[in-house]
Amino acid sequence: MSEPVAAIDVLLVEDDPGDVLMTREAFADYKVHNRLWVATNGVEAMSFLRREGEFADAPTPDLILLDLNLPKMDGREVLAAVKDDPKLRSIPVVVLTTSEAEEDVVRSYSLHANAYVTKPVDFERFVSVVQQIDDFFVSVVRLPKGD
Repeated sequence: MSEPVAAIDVLLVEDDPGDVLMTREAFADYKVHNRLWVATNGVEAMSFLRREGEFADAPTPDLILLDLNLPKMDGREVLAAVKDDPKLRSIPVVVLTTSEAEEDVVRSYSLHANAYVTKPVDFERFVSVVQQIDDFFVSVVRLPKGD
């Protein structure tokens, strides 16, 4: 019998309230016990990650789910900033976006995204994708221990 998997902190960087709700529901439906934190724009995400202002007590996430098309600071800029910061660069980043553009895929990997996933529009498939990401990063891979 395998040991229970410890819950992880996941930062969802997403400005679409519907996608935030679907992600929360996917975690709940799947009985995922991970803690889901949400930033609704790139500036807020970086404040969370750097524990600035209202986020002074925020945990360092074990995984970031990042939309590319964000207000204030887009996901590409967030990805570049995360991977350029020695304190943050080891956090796996999964780009979870509606964009199927090849240039977005190439650019995301060149900025060191750990995975690129196109969001399905239908709820059942979206839930399945979130669950598969969770399975992979929680059950399959070994993540570095955060602080």
